[in-house]
Amino acid sequence: MGLLAFALATGLLYGKFSRPIANIRYSKKALISPYLETKAFMFRIINERSHQLIEVKAEVVLSRLEKKEDGSLIRKYYSLKLERNLVNFFPSNWTLVHAITVEIALYNKNENDLEESETEILILIKGFDDAFAQTVHSRHSYIPKEIVWNAKFENMQENIGQITVVDLAKLSDFQNVS
Repeated sequence: MGLLAFALATGLLYGKFSRPIANIRYSKKALISPYLETKAFMFRIINERSHQLIEVKAEVVLSRLEKKEDGSLIRKYYSLKLERNLVNFFPSNWTLVHAITVEIALYNKNENDLEESETEILILIKGFDDAFAQTVHSRHSYIPKEIVWNAKFENMQENIGQITVVDLAKLSDFQNVS
């Protein structure tokens, strides 16, 4: 019985603590930036692990309160279409971009509109961890206080000779634009 109890406890502890975790870091702020002929909602992520994630898929959902005809409030959810929602190979960084067009829930909204409607942008990242041979998930969200308007991310990459280096410390660095 003692050996059986020890084996069972070891298996349970191993199962709990060996579970793979995505270890994706998100930029501290999301940005609403000038983009092509319109504006775009964007944020950056990096893979903090030394190994790669494969077939990484991103889903972004906007959640906000809206008034019904009778004046009561209801929470509505809108899926935000990304410029690219899937990358086959994710070794380091990725800037996710959602172009704000006429048919999108963010169109003609400003900071006050997002605050008043208690908007939250929910993010789910899912990918295959090559080292653990398992699918891993990461969740994050941005509220209006974490969204910077009229700004753009600074470049994270530097060329040193023929080698391109990504400075992970610049993940959240941005500059305001007019």
